[in-house]
Amino acid sequence: MSLIGQKIALRAVEKDDASTIFLWENNPANWKVSNTELPFSLYDILQLIEQQSDIRKSGQMRLVIESLPAKRPVGVIDLYDINFKHGYAAVGILIATDADKGKGFASEALSLFSRYCADILELRNLYCQIHHDNSPSIALFEKAGFEHVGTRKNWLRYKNQYFDELTFQLCLKSSK
Repeated sequence: MSLIGQKIALRAVEKDDASTIFLWENNPANWKVSNTELPFSLYDILQLIEQQSDIRKSGQMRLVIESLPAKRPVGVIDLYDINFKHGYAAVGILIATDADKGKGFASEALSLFSRYCADILELRNLYCQIHHDNSPSIALFEKAGFEHVGTRKNWLRYKNQYFDELTFQLCLKSSK
């Protein structure tokens, strides 16, 4: 199965990506959606890259989203809380800069990734959790076929404000 689309390609994270991911993870503009409170060290990023090399052991996986044809990293897509027994995992996505948002990179990445999760990892369900005021993410996941399945009221806090957390689910395979 190819992880190459028309606009993007998905590839494994390499140690050479650590400095780029370090900048993205430590950008306070991304902290609300990633629930980050403290900066990461470069050592932390390298450790995460190393740990994620074995998806069954770590329960998580990150792929770099590269724009085509330039092969320039524009973001990452994450799989975490993976449960192979029950066939589900959480998915998260980050397009790192405003200049790269709105170009269809996230939509194509999510489509390729969902097929990979169904066909290769043999997962049955994906879910995501989104702040209720993150309308671009809500639109992205709804466009990809995710359905709103629940709301946690006043669940998340950011800068002394509380936000509802919305849960969306995509059934990759129906039960038979």
